[in-house]
Amino acid sequence: MGDNQKTAQALLERQGQTYTEEAGIRLADRPGPLYQLLVLATLLSTRIRAGVAVAAARELFAAGYRTPSAMEAASWQDRVDALGRGHYRRYDERSATILGTGARLCLDRWHGDLRRLHREAQGQPAQLRRLLTSFPGIGPTGADIYLREVQAVWPDLRPYADRRTLSGAERLGLPKTPQRLASLVDEAEFGRFASALVRVALGEESAGAVAREAHR
Repeated sequence: MGDNQKTAQALLERQGQTYTEEAGIRLADRPGPLYQLLVLATLLSTRIRAGVAVAAARELFAAGYRTPSAMEAASWQDRVDALGRGHYRRYDERSATILGTGARLCLDRWHGDLRRLHREAQGQPAQLRRLLTSFPGIGPTGADIYLREVQAVWPDLRPYADRRTLSGAERLGLPKTPQRLASLVDEAEFGRFASALVRVALGEESAGAVAREAHR
């Protein structure tokens, strides 16, 4: 096993949990989990710590807002309160509005099923990004978050590595192209690997600690 593969394995052992899993989403190619990931990507898109966004998503889901129908049916104040319980307070009122509007768009355009979005884009990343950014609160960064995480269940996207993934790879001295990074791990693990690299880019994981683990 080469040094880069050792580094990749050490990172996966230290940071094997995706943001989706941390938010309590059991990701699958089904309407509910795909919508829940959209909510998480919306919350992660703001200038707030990832841990706070994850906590806010967990509170929304615990309140029962796991489908676009449930999210839209909740009152604006109920959404604000759930976000507040996750300490998502700087953006709670704006995000409560955005989540309600986005839920209605999901229902109107995609009948609550983002598999339809995937089919319309024919699995093409550029088309998927364009369609995802039609949701309020989802810009290029949010679309990248969604695609990075959803590649675990949309394998036609693999290997998908956004700017933050590649930044994390650079900090670890790993290759800076998706294809070369993908060669370091099993295909099914690439989404998890990409998420772990983002944690390095954001400073949630120490590049030095990963390097020391890899060379024990």
